[in-house]
Amino acid sequence: MTTSFAAPVRNPASDPEKSQSSSKQAATEQSLLFALPKGRLAQDSLSFLEKAGLSIPTDTASRKLVLPAADGSIGFVMAKPRDVPTYVEHGAADLGICGLDVVRETDRAVYEPLLLPFGHCRLSVAGPADRTTVQSGENVDSADLSVRTSLSSHLPETPLRYMSQPRVATEFPRLTRRFFADRGVNAEIITLGGSVELGPILGLSDLIVDVVQTGATLRMNGLVEIRTILESQAVLVVNRTSYQLKSSEINRIIERMRILTD
Repeated sequence: MTTSFAAPVRNPASDPEKSQSSSKQAATEQSLLFALPKGRLAQDSLSFLEKAGLSIPTDTASRKLVLPAADGSIGFVMAKPRDVPTYVEHGAADLGICGLDVVRETDRAVYEPLLLPFGHCRLSVAGPADRTTVQSGENVDSADLSVRTSLSSHLPETPLRYMSQPRVATEFPRLTRRFFADRGVNAEIITLGGSVELGPILGLSDLIVDVVQTGATLRMNGLVEIRTILESQAVLVVNRTSYQLKSSEINRIIERMRILTD
């Protein structure tokens, strides 16, 4: 695979020779394109990169989607978190930062050289508090939790692994399907784009699988965690071809970042 990308376009100089020189300089300076996630991870990612000694964009509030670093050395793409691994896999960006949960869900062919010390959360199964019980005498973490669902209401405390085709709302259909299939549960997966907590509230689903940080949103909506599917945090992802062709530049960045993770 050949990796290529266009550096952000700059205003050409009036003199043709200066214009040509300026274009060459821009292409040389912005030799790497870095995909960052919009939203909750964006500021943490930028702060981490700055601590690692990388130049970051000065106008982060800009509506532009491709921003040059303050010193022009790197171009930054502000993308939806789920799209970051896609841009990196296909070479539209050389490197990226996103959640480990997103990398596992999208299953993109990228290098993952470094876990980063922020963005900690977990992907969990959750259900209505009034329909979720723990078998007496068992630890919450290892208990065979039981969930009473509308599909199995005739069995008031049906163990999770024996539930008859529970409906599960989630933004992570791949990980969710695999989790239940590995446990012999023929779950019906309902893919939503957000606010999956509404699933049990509106009767759309029996359970949800969602990213949890503090659990406050679950509690506010009458839900409790039942199982943890994946412990997640931010991760650096690298395009495979870029790692070969631009190894010195990328390894320099990785080593700067690694110092902050040790």
